[in-house]
Amino acid sequence: MPLYEYKCQLCGTVFEAIQRFSDEFLTVHENCGGALERLLSPPILQFKGTGWYVTDYARAGAGKKGAKAENDGPAEKKEPAKPEPKPELKPSK
Repeated sequence: MPLYEYKCQLCGTVFEAIQRFSDEFLTVHENCGGALERLLSPPILQFKGTGWYVTDYARAGAGKKGAKAENDGPAEKKEPAKPEPKPELKPSK
């Protein structure tokens, strides 16, 4: 539920009230009976940029490749895979 900030125009008291979105705004100060003004304040949480996506976060272990290679010693070199020889086809008679 949102937190609204009000200021009494008669006594100058500033207070906060938690209300539902569907509730009517307060108009009369309970303590002195003065008219209330709802104050606008910036939100505490600000979203900047285009948004959040699954691709914005690195997968687990994605950043460890470089660190793992440094800690494990020299990396082993793998030879490229050699293609297997194809069997020769003999014509049948």
